[in-house]
Amino acid sequence: MGKGKENKFKERNAASYKREVKSIELRSGQRERFIVISFKDFDSNQGQRFEEWEHEQLLAMTVNKLREVCQLTVGQATAQQIIKPYTKVGFPPDSGFIHPKHVLPDVTWCSMHIQGKECVIGYFEENIFQVVFLDKDHEFWKTKKKNT
Repeated sequence: MGKGKENKFKERNAASYKREVKSIELRSGQRERFIVISFKDFDSNQGQRFEEWEHEQLLAMTVNKLREVCQLTVGQATAQQIIKPYTKVGFPPDSGFIHPKHVLPDVTWCSMHIQGKECVIGYFEENIFQVVFLDKDHEFWKTKKKNT
């Protein structure tokens, strides 16, 4: 391959890796970035694994929900209650889970219901939703049943 073609190929490949940060402009003129999903802090020792959710036919539904969430900002997702931050700071006292050592103690935990009681549990670092647990049985933040 000639040098001219080789350089053109390198330039085209380099350009394809450059991506703009997707965001929306707020009334104040500032830009709020869309949600990005991360599994960096995923704890496969608690809750369920992806394979179990796949077997229960929950995984595709979850991925679709996560894809939809990536079209929103944190403000939009929380205002629409798609992702709900827990109002109490810290790890829930009666949780069926143990606070993972690799997650800072002062994060604001959030839940995203997939269907019924099935939830994805995590927290935000700026606009990045860190997925930590898959909670099929709503064991992360146990609630008492009302009117029973």
